[in-house]
Amino acid sequence: MSVTRREFLVAGAGAVVAAGSGCGPVKEGAVEARRWLGKPTVPPLVGALTPPSATELDEVSHVLNRLTFGARPGDHARVSAMGVEAFIEEQLAPKKLEDGMCERVIRHEFDSLADPEGALWPRKGEASDPLQVLFPAMKDKGARVGNLYEYKDKVLLDDLTRATVLRAVLSERQLYEVMVQFWTDHFNIDPSKAEAKWLKAADDRDVIRAHALGNFREMLRASAVSPAMLWYLDGRANRRVKPEDKPNENYARELLELHTLGVHGGYTQQDVMEVARCLTGWTVRDKKKFFKGRVEFRAWEHDNEAKRVLGVEIPAGLGARDLDRVLEIVVAHPSTAKHVAEKLCRRFIADDPPEAAVAVTAAAFERSGGDVPTTLRALFATEEFWKPEGRGGKFKRPFHFVVSALRATNAETDATKPLVDYLVRLGHAPFRYATPDGYPEAASHWQSSLLWRWNFASALAGNGIKGTRVEGEELRARLGGDEGLMATVLGRRAREAERGAYHESGSGLALMLASPAFQYS
Repeated sequence: MSVTRREFLVAGAGAVVAAGSGCGPVKEGAVEARRWLGKPTVPPLVGALTPPSATELDEVSHVLNRLTFGARPGDHARVSAMGVEAFIEEQLAPKKLEDGMCERVIRHEFDSLADPEGALWPRKGEASDPLQVLFPAMKDKGARVGNLYEYKDKVLLDDLTRATVLRAVLSERQLYEVMVQFWTDHFNIDPSKAEAKWLKAADDRDVIRAHALGNFREMLRASAVSPAMLWYLDGRANRRVKPEDKPNENYARELLELHTLGVHGGYTQQDVMEVARCLTGWTVRDKKKFFKGRVEFRAWEHDNEAKRVLGVEIPAGLGARDLDRVLEIVVAHPSTAKHVAEKLCRRFIADDPPEAAVAVTAAAFERSGGDVPTTLRALFATEEFWKPEGRGGKFKRPFHFVVSALRATNAETDATKPLVDYLVRLGHAPFRYATPDGYPEAASHWQSSLLWRWNFASALAGNGIKGTRVEGEELRARLGGDEGLMATVLGRRAREAERGAYHESGSGLALMLASPAFQYS
């Protein structure tokens, strides 16, 4: 017997409600962390909240789907008024965007995100620190030294994760946050490895966030000498002291295969070995030494002889400058432009990136010397990006799905463990991917997690996630009733089957969040 789309939607709603029933009713005090210092954890809804009125995804909904982590109520009306071109330019210049609320929340909650590398390690005898004796709650965080904390590694991971979620939910600089996630995957570091667990917080700030909408070459260099990257891919152990010493190739291989040229970019094993030779001598002080976390170049551990990388001669005697010469060579190689362009087009257009759009994007990358805004501007101007048949065709990765649901419902959240646990179960919690290639983009990797998506939709709509709350009835009223709520969530007017299922399900908001239409952007 065939199943109609409407029957599927109603059945899906039943699965959502059934799967979420274990959460039970929201308990008193479940949202006690909704406000910090009296400040709301969600921007207020102001101005016209006019929902989308088109029967299909229009250009405004399409741009909001692809350039942000999801539209908030009122976003469609605001972008419609200013125009999509103006919105894109606004997002490409994040420093000009007022983002005070998000910045205040992050600054108040997360001391670690502003601290230098050397202040992040725990000390010996941490548990007996006199301040912790006086203030036992500090044991959960670490020891305080002057104005700085020395943190437990679990605290650092929690801070990074929560801040990443809150920024994606709250920030007005949405494209910037999307690109932070893109480059975090591109230059992936697993914080569970050795001392990277203390250093990734600084890498997120000083490498990824500092350059996410800047220049690719500058970001690549910052990554190459990042203390966290030197630990993660063993660059700190790459040395040649004796003539018979062989360099460590781990970082050199990933530099060529993942960060620049791509796996089919035309390099050879000999190129990997030569790049590794160029990068000998760079290291980082570990937690047992003074000035821990400091990156150093040790000339006596560097192979200072001549090298040949991708057909280009690098003369002897350059010392530390070998690193910059290598980066100049690999960034200028046409395979790097193509590799980066393919990944960008896969993120913003389709899992199978169209060749014409890749070519335009790669050309802009090359012409601009790796300027990220220029490259993105070219991508967003391609015909392939705007094709109506491509709209709503990108399956949301779990992080995107969860954050877009929070934004669509104007949810307040503290992004603590009850919410993050859903990302863990969905397999997409930030900074948890073990291999250097980063979380996959393609839908095929993520389509086995539908049950947990339904669970999340039910829990969110029913206020079953501690620390997170949706004012469903208030939102429905502000949006003009059921039709406005459905249109805001879906980015277009609901279809007949969706409308019928919404009313029949008994859990309409949860159904919309779990619907096939909301799963795609």
